[in-house]
Amino acid sequence: MQPPSDPRLDAAMAVDVGRRAHQEDAVICDCPIGAELGLVVLADGMGGYLCGDVASRIVMTEVYSELKLRGPELVRGEAHMPAALRRAAEGANACLRAYVEEAPHAIGMGATLVAGILRGRDLHWISVGDSPLYLFRDGALVRLNEDHSFGSVMRAMVEEGRMDAEAAARHPERTSLISVLSGGPVAHVDCPRAAFRVEDGDVLVFASDGLLHLDEAEICRALRAHAEAPAAGIADALLRAVAALDDPEQDNVSLAVVRIGPARAGGGPVRRAAPEARAEPPVAAMPALAGVAGPAG
Repeated sequence: MQPPSDPRLDAAMAVDVGRRAHQEDAVICDCPIGAELGLVVLADGMGGYLCGDVASRIVMTEVYSELKLRGPELVRGEAHMPAALRRAAEGANACLRAYVEEAPHAIGMGATLVAGILRGRDLHWISVGDSPLYLFRDGALVRLNEDHSFGSVMRAMVEEGRMDAEAAARHPERTSLISVLSGGPVAHVDCPRAAFRVEDGDVLVFASDGLLHLDEAEICRALRAHAEAPAAGIADALLRAVAALDDPEQDNVSLAVVRIGPARAGGGPVRRAAPEARAEPPVAAMPALAGVAGPAG
């Protein structure tokens, strides 16, 4: 049975094909009520029809299967969480390599990855690419993971005065990836050693970059407007906000929303604790540019 101090997880998934002909995202969210471990895995494929969707499914399936298999070790603390996440990502990358060797038409396929493990109040994650992991806390939105796109490099150049902000916003390569799982060497992996501590009332949003057709201010407004909604209501609100853009270039959108709440004792009402003073989560270091991959699908 789940210890009383552990949070209750309310989780939901949502997908939308956008204006694309095919869905190239894949997502799974496994956060059963009462379980000691919650898992989220999301992959955004690249490589076009018959490649991007295959790549995302390979990555999602391999990462989830590895983490699920080692679930009992992770619950007991016998396995190091960051090492387990890295091993799962490496296995998925190796599987992509094996697939391309058997199917030469798939050369160039790949996928981003963002995956998280929730154990008690500890969140561990791994990400490769530009699929975001957001924390919504006390009305503020913070991206927890690194952005492995050329856009992140250009933002750093703007902050250093080496690039004009308008030129960066219009640059045709701003969405190109500088790290991706594609069967070869992986340039950048974001997998912090230390756990991030979640609090009651936190909302975590794992997403493909289709959500980023909304800017972060728009995402934050949607979350504020549905701050007390269950996870399914939040996911639906985000999809409706994307649909309201009516963007003819809208990419696939996939979401996994996890709301952190206090454990219930005897079915009584849940009371949200008053917010405490705390430091904001650290900002991830800006990755160095090491080769540009194509945009995710």
